[in-house]
Amino acid sequence: MSASEGTPKGTGRRAIVVVIDACGVGALPDAARYGDEGTNTLAHLARAVGGLRLPTLQRLGLGSILELEGVAPARDPAIHGRLAPLGPGKDSITGHWELMGVVTERELPTYPEGFPPELIERLEAAMGRALICNRPYNGIAAIDEFGAEHLRTGALIVYTSQDSVLQLAAHVQCMSESELYEACTAARAVMRGGEGVGRVIARPFRGAEGAFERTHGRRDFTLTPPARSYLQELVDSGAEVHAVGKVADLFAGVGISRSHPGATNATALQSTEELLDELDEGFVFVNLIETDQRFGHRKDLAGFARALSEIDAALATWLGRLRSDDLLVVTADHGVDPAQPGSDHTREYAPLLALTGEMARRLLHGARLDGRRHDGPLADVGASVLSWLTGRDARELPGESFLG
Repeated sequence: MSASEGTPKGTGRRAIVVVIDACGVGALPDAARYGDEGTNTLAHLARAVGGLRLPTLQRLGLGSILELEGVAPARDPAIHGRLAPLGPGKDSITGHWELMGVVTERELPTYPEGFPPELIERLEAAMGRALICNRPYNGIAAIDEFGAEHLRTGALIVYTSQDSVLQLAAHVQCMSESELYEACTAARAVMRGGEGVGRVIARPFRGAEGAFERTHGRRDFTLTPPARSYLQELVDSGAEVHAVGKVADLFAGVGISRSHPGATNATALQSTEELLDELDEGFVFVNLIETDQRFGHRKDLAGFARALSEIDAALATWLGRLRSDDLLVVTADHGVDPAQPGSDHTREYAPLLALTGEMARRLLHGARLDGRRHDGPLADVGASVLSWLTGRDARELPGESFLG
């Protein structure tokens, strides 16, 4: 029976899924096809910084998923394992889609040599602005190198990566954030069909030459998910879906009841804590972006490790606030291995750590968790959330509940 057949809300149950962006735990079997053979984001990060200190994630079983310097295996872990995509790609959009049961049949287009001249002409016509840069670039480097020319000429900075993205950067004094969003909307209309990159990303920045910095006004203009998701199953069943951070953008708003701030990890963690205080029931889907955007791509290993420690500390406080009818899941969407050349995402497994509120209570009282190993597709997360909140499944969607 489908979960969309009218299950009433009012169960009093909550589910929280936290995606720690880019925290891969080992190369997928087809990683060599992407140039990512041998990658392992967390293992290589831990080795590079002399070991990670993550007591909460250790207690839940992160060190039981993989050998990780500084994080010992748990003697009594929660539900733990590795999750893999069913489809191609190694981007935030496909990773989050797959967590909620949306699998793409084809790889989204990439432009590793930059966008072709004919496409640039159409983009310029649609936006009414010239474009400069047009190459794969680290975003900060693109702003540093082309920011002065942008301010002088008004031309927008366009760049990409090995992922399926078109990024547009503009200084707020030259183009307001709302105007940049309009330009991205126009670009999104052009980038459809075979040219339809997964995301058109607005990258506003500010400051004087030599000291440019991004604002928190990033927005992702994504393709509409190509298939039905567990988010829609939840909404149709009467459950509210609360998206924190870039989650709502990644799903183009489809299946989202409300969106909450999360441009930084601190903001996203605060939004999540407020929802834990306020919500009696429903689904909270959280993206913690800085392990990817701020530290992973820039290979700031100390910052990456520090961000994980801050997340670990927040999780410790959440465990004591979980109700017996809560489900907490911690996972990722892809990797960004610091040992790899370049700064792009890597094709890796995602970790799975999950426990119910009752398991959290036992953990805090020193009782056994009786967790188990679970390896499967990313879609098992969405299937488990639907099962927990509605007691039903969606047989037409991939994934099976890991809750037994």
